[in-house]
Amino acid sequence: MIKVKKLFTTSLLITVLLIMVSWGFLVHKTAHQLAVYELPKEVQSFFYKNMEYLVTNAPRPDMRRNSDPTEATKHFIDLEAFGDSAAWKMPLHWNDAVAKYSQDTLLKYGYVPYHVIYMKNKLTEAFKSGNKDSILFYAADIGHYIEDAHVPLHTTTNYDGQFTNQKGIHALWESNVPEIEISNYNLYSTHKATYLKQPELAIWNAVRHANILLKDVMEKEITISKNFTDSTKYKFQTQRGRQVKYYTTAFIKAYADALKNTINEQLLSSANLVSDFWYTAWVDAGKPDLASLSGWSDEDKNKLGNELKSFKNNSLIKDELLLYKKNDSKSAE
Repeated sequence: MIKVKKLFTTSLLITVLLIMVSWGFLVHKTAHQLAVYELPKEVQSFFYKNMEYLVTNAPRPDMRRNSDPTEATKHFIDLEAFGDSAAWKMPLHWNDAVAKYSQDTLLKYGYVPYHVIYMKNKLTEAFKSGNKDSILFYAADIGHYIEDAHVPLHTTTNYDGQFTNQKGIHALWESNVPEIEISNYNLYSTHKATYLKQPELAIWNAVRHANILLKDVMEKEITISKNFTDSTKYKFQTQRGRQVKYYTTAFIKAYADALKNTINEQLLSSANLVSDFWYTAWVDAGKPDLASLSGWSDEDKNKLGNELKSFKNNSLIKDELLLYKKNDSKSAE
């Protein structure tokens, strides 16, 4: 999700590349699905029964940006605005952060780790209430914010390379590369949902790791660009009467090769943490029985069993079980 800030454009040339095809349309949905497979049986049947809802609504917080002016800064945190080594020095808790920096500053420069905790508490309340719609709503949304916290470019004011002559790098990293490389990714994790004794620390550790990756994200683009000219790095297409500038497939692949497994690993890490937060919220709610909300059947049990086999064999795409790809194929027919 590209942050809602003014993007400088020239004439009819748009240099923000594939902005609307961000993690929201591929990695968000994929991570939500993988997180379901990592849950324990006590909650897995409920989440699996509603997995299509969770996957479909994974991008929903991004969609709210169009109508809610307060939404954008929930997705990122511009660490430079909070001082040197902010990722390691900022308070873990919202009230302490407000006391140190002021609420206005946090709302201006982003507060994704604090919003994740807010959403975790809302999900816990939903579990306690037994309201199925509320549980699913908050489960889908918290997953999105957790996944955003794993994006290196969501931790910096230079979120789209606008200060380093690398405009478009945001979509390149979180959209262009995954769209091309997803079939080569490992989509299996041995992780099993774990109770988070310190959820605040868990989400901050995700932000810290993403920020550590930022230097490599930026430097690799500069290095790879030296091997390309403008004519080999970019291609142009006409959309709605305007010339739109895209990265070439050759450049995207070269950048992906330079990054190695970084994006794949961040995808899996985000899915792992989503499953942990879902499970933790359920435990903190007193482990309510979800059986009455799931409508579980033998057919569902067999279907889940087959998908878990494909998950463990890393063959979800091959077996046409990855919902994003499955739905994408249907829309193309």
